[in-house]
Amino acid sequence: MDYVQFTAQQRRQMLQAVGATDIDDLLKPIPAEYRLAKPLDLPAALDELSLHAHLAELAGRNLPVGAKVCFLGAGVYDHFIPSVVDALAMKGEFVTAYTPYQAEASQGSLQAFFEFQTMVCQLTGMDVANASLYEGATALAEAVLMAASATGKRQILVSGGVNPQYRQVLATYLADLPITCTEIPLKQGVTDFQAVENALEQDTAAVLAQSPNFFGHIERIEALSKLAHANESLCIQAINPLSLGLLKSPGEMDVDIAAGEGQPLGIPLQFGGPYLGLLATRSQFMRKMPGRLVGQTVDTEGRRAFCLTLQTREQHIRREKATSNVCTNQGLLALRAAVYMAAMGPEGLRQVAQLCFNKTSYLAGELVKAGMSLRYPQQPFFNELLVKLNRPVERVLAEASAAGILAGYRVGHDYPDLSDCLLVAVTEKRTKGELDQLVNVLK
Repeated sequence: MDYVQFTAQQRRQMLQAVGATDIDDLLKPIPAEYRLAKPLDLPAALDELSLHAHLAELAGRNLPVGAKVCFLGAGVYDHFIPSVVDALAMKGEFVTAYTPYQAEASQGSLQAFFEFQTMVCQLTGMDVANASLYEGATALAEAVLMAASATGKRQILVSGGVNPQYRQVLATYLADLPITCTEIPLKQGVTDFQAVENALEQDTAAVLAQSPNFFGHIERIEALSKLAHANESLCIQAINPLSLGLLKSPGEMDVDIAAGEGQPLGIPLQFGGPYLGLLATRSQFMRKMPGRLVGQTVDTEGRRAFCLTLQTREQHIRREKATSNVCTNQGLLALRAAVYMAAMGPEGLRQVAQLCFNKTSYLAGELVKAGMSLRYPQQPFFNELLVKLNRPVERVLAEASAAGILAGYRVGHDYPDLSDCLLVAVTEKRTKGELDQLVNVLK
């Protein structure tokens, strides 16, 4: 059946109005070799009742993350979300709002973004943050473009410990730009420091590393920052924001740009997105920042007010002179993160980070007791472990799934030399019983 209710007569009238005799006339500007000369290979249309039943069957195949014990990580994590986050962020005033083109007309939204920016700065130890980007991969790619713009240089050194998906997005960003990426290999699960020294050139715009890295290991960011600055290059750190409740902030380690995924800050695992890109930097680079930046001012009556500042508006992007093609932000998710950070406070964030580390440490010890090993036992970690298995990874994952456990992420897809390893993430939600159950399944 037709769900868009245009009758044949209405179609004829529309075609006649534009001087066409049939639909094919509208496609004539497209060369024939780019047009499909046969019907799409799709099943016949269903009536509405059958379609509802079909969609219900497809939806029934999905399981919520709570249906199994989740040890998946690799960039997104199963953290506890306080009820206040949904209670406030899902209010109708927020969920129905759209980014206004005259942003100052929406003072409530701007104030929320201003508070979000402030808390991101406090968390990262940086001077200024934007009102969010699309997700972590985009934020990191934009940080690289920002570094190239700020330095006028054209080479980026990227650690192999950066999330492989982030590196793929970065490669797409740079595919048609005169910026080259040199990948720095890993040594014992962390960035090879000597390889960075050897790869630095006069034209190196930035050194990019992730800490905790993709395997959960803590990188020597402070040393990498000193090395980059000695070469008149910038240092970019990809962050897990919750880890900053326990670890030194990028600002404390003299990082120039911090970027990462904000999903751990009150955003559920919802089918891979939408998520939240974080980006913060030092004050001298603020005019190179992409996206929206909310500032505080006063109105004509002297009252506190908020406005977009230091950025060109969507309508005024100036082609090659633009800092970025990004002209909006993840408003609702930035609001969720702001509510989460405000509700948790500094002590709450520290407690969550400490619990993640403590429980991961417990699991590491129990795995060793059970006769298994970590792939890089000498490396300090935060909340993820790279576990070396003595059986095929696919078999272990299948056995774990049958036992109601999502045991981890198979890293062999991205690191073929680690095809016998499983990346296991532990959050504050995991109980001692669940950790012990995982050990029993893995051994």
